[in-house]
Amino acid sequence: MAKYKMFLVMVLSSMTRRKARLFITLLAVAIGATIISGMITVYQEVPAQMGRAFRAYGANLLLLPAGERENLTEDELKKAQTALSGYEIVGAAPFLYDTLAVNKQSVIVGGTDFTELKKVSPYWQIEGDYPEDRKKEILLGAEFAQKLGVKLGQTVTLSAGEGKRMANYTVCGIVRTGGKEEQLAYVALPNLQQLTEHPGAISLAQLSIVADGEKLDAVTGLITRQAPEIAPQPVKQIAHAEGTVLGKLQALVFLVTVVVLVLTLICVSTTMMAVVTERRKEIGLKKALGADNRDIILEFLGNGCLLGAFGGIIGAGLGFLFAQSVSLHVFGRGIEFSPLIAVVSLVMSIIITGLASLVPVRIATQVDPAIVLRGE
Repeated sequence: MAKYKMFLVMVLSSMTRRKARLFITLLAVAIGATIISGMITVYQEVPAQMGRAFRAYGANLLLLPAGERENLTEDELKKAQTALSGYEIVGAAPFLYDTLAVNKQSVIVGGTDFTELKKVSPYWQIEGDYPEDRKKEILLGAEFAQKLGVKLGQTVTLSAGEGKRMANYTVCGIVRTGGKEEQLAYVALPNLQQLTEHPGAISLAQLSIVADGEKLDAVTGLITRQAPEIAPQPVKQIAHAEGTVLGKLQALVFLVTVVVLVLTLICVSTTMMAVVTERRKEIGLKKALGADNRDIILEFLGNGCLLGAFGGIIGAGLGFLFAQSVSLHVFGRGIEFSPLIAVVSLVMSIIITGLASLVPVRIATQVDPAIVLRGE
């Protein structure tokens, strides 16, 4: 025990001999460890955070009636949602579509739950407001509103069943998406079910689930097994785009981490080389007094690894703060501290500084005490 204590005292004494150099080296290791810890955390958190961010681009799963059926029921949709209780569902918007007349102009009208619609289609640009449940309000697509020549606050007449069922609705909003939604009209789902005499019916449902391509395939299989009356259809374009972006982003994070590791390695190695050059006479004297290469190797490796340990401890904490800041500013969500990542960062710092000490250690072992003591 006394031997190890003496060794530790010797290493610490060696490290603190040049405080300015110690500070610079420790700072370099700490910065490297900070970036490594932060990048590992970001690399781990990116898939989940980006998955949530991608949900802003719309639904990634459609639920359609299986076989020859025209519609689903709201109870069947609830059954499918129950089957997916183990997944994070951002939103599930039911839709019932039917062709009605608005001011005697034929148009496809969609009935939906607007609270859920906002979750699965947050990119919709609304002038005015969404219709409120149970109120006689209608949301018109921009193209169709222009065709009718109506504006916000005006009243239009919806008719179904060849004009047998009619109701007046107030235009509460106009939607722009750049897609086919601008040619349609939307009302609250219960209102359309009542007007078309299809209680509890829905044509399809749009789901937004936090899942990549593989998980989406698993979700599809799960619904098919547990709700055979439903035909799930993943929206592959979004899943594929998500996977592509995630892959490129993770590759970039990995590349930055490797560059930081190399720079830290070079910085520590250069510093240790300077230490060996500066202490050449001391090394020669130690060898002349009986120290062997093993003692020299242990001292310099201990010096490097201890620097790595101190820098790694500092970097693990700062790295978490760095990753937390990135997550909050980019994704608007915080992350949890991972002890495992902190330990990995600490171990990597020790390994890197240990490797960086190998070349200087080799030079130190080649010092010839006779030549050094002669002053050559």
